[in-house]
Amino acid sequence: MTEDFSSWIGRERRQVDVLEVSRARAMQATLDDEGRPLKAGDALPPLWHWLYFWEIAPAGRLGYDGHPERGDFLPPLPLQRRMWAGSRVSFPAPLPLGGAARKASKILKVEMKEGRSGRLGFVTVAHEVAAEGVVAVVEEHDIVYRAPPAPGEKPRQGDPAPVEARWRQVIEPTPTLLFRYSALTFNGHRIHYDLDFCRDSEGYPGLVVHGPLLATLMVELARREGRRPVLQFEFRALAPVFHTRPFSVCGEPLPNGARLWIADADNRLCMQGAVEWA
Repeated sequence: MTEDFSSWIGRERRQVDVLEVSRARAMQATLDDEGRPLKAGDALPPLWHWLYFWEIAPAGRLGYDGHPERGDFLPPLPLQRRMWAGSRVSFPAPLPLGGAARKASKILKVEMKEGRSGRLGFVTVAHEVAAEGVVAVVEEHDIVYRAPPAPGEKPRQGDPAPVEARWRQVIEPTPTLLFRYSALTFNGHRIHYDLDFCRDSEGYPGLVVHGPLLATLMVELARREGRRPVLQFEFRALAPVFHTRPFSVCGEPLPNGARLWIADADNRLCMQGAVEWA
């Protein structure tokens, strides 16, 4: 029997948070950003809104993987593994640091499908972040749910990535980097810090680098090299990146933006995206 989750479509959630300067400065330190420390009134860099509007659940309401239990805002899909599949984000106005901001979220789509790797669940959530009555971030977030891995199942591997890249930054994904990003986003997902859980429950060879962290690194590369404000960004996750080996953040300029991707140590494509300049 196929479960019907259509009643969850349209469900809404509203949050209020203060865009603390200290959290943004901690992110600067996490990314080893040696630029001027951010201060109140500065525009929050693109995608750093993910540091705010935490989903705070009591310890007794966490699932086995460290995520908050489903069935509150997100639907209770009967699949245990949850991953950030991608996002489409636009930045119509600056989001000033130091003040209050409001976030409105709405479930747009819930689907169950049969894929090559088994049963899959897909949820798309729309978010709007506004400050002083002005919408500053508009996002569609895709979440994918999968069944636990079969015994001996290997993590999926990406297709070959482009060999040449105009822009390239090599990142050593230390456990400290992953811990800091988990702390800044209040992300309890055990795949990012619990090595035994990764190996024994998920079949992964190491800690998994956060999808939104990889996306943020791509945008930071584009901002640094392109030296222009970002109007829109989209990305799609293709394969996991692990802390055991370095990975590369790569990009190529386009007439009005840039093509971006993440390549692992074997030059396999793990994430791809694109920015459009303001």
